[in-house]
Amino acid sequence: MFQAAQFSRMTFRLLLLIAGLAAAAGAQAISGASVEIGHGNASTEAARIGARWDLDKRWALGKGWIASGFLQADLGILQGSGAGKQNLWQVGVTPVIRLRSGVSRFFLEGGIGAQYVSAERLNSHRSFGSNLLIGDHIGFGWNFGDKDSYELGYRLQHISNADLAEPNDGISLHLIRLGYNY
Repeated sequence: MFQAAQFSRMTFRLLLLIAGLAAAAGAQAISGASVEIGHGNASTEAARIGARWDLDKRWALGKGWIASGFLQADLGILQGSGAGKQNLWQVGVTPVIRLRSGVSRFFLEGGIGAQYVSAERLNSHRSFGSNLLIGDHIGFGWNFGDKDSYELGYRLQHISNADLAEPNDGISLHLIRLGYNY
């Protein structure tokens, strides 16, 4: 697990970055910001912040289902454990499709995008085989608050090199996500 002092410093920095994103939202046409924290296999801890840009497109799928899309960019840290552990910076860009039924506040989503990590190895037993990776996720969540400005969700994300390099010791992460929509 993260040590308390490390987690407090990281949380403070993430909150500062989100405040900066919020202040720049109008100028940059950012439509939302988020924070994700979680853990994964190989005792990996993860924390990241993200910004999103809505695609302003909706598709009717029949029987009240609506699909919409957005582009998400995120910056985070993966903290390894065990022998040879190290922290890796992660940068990603992911197109996401979100499904809703009618006017429900609940949603389902999925996305596949590009990820870059600062090192190929998380610890002495887990190597990505490349710095350039593929990240895919499925998830669900709920919008709440005035004008559904807030969202709380869960994502299951897998990150690996998609067998484009050896070794391919990918990781799967369980992430809790808190977002704010401008």
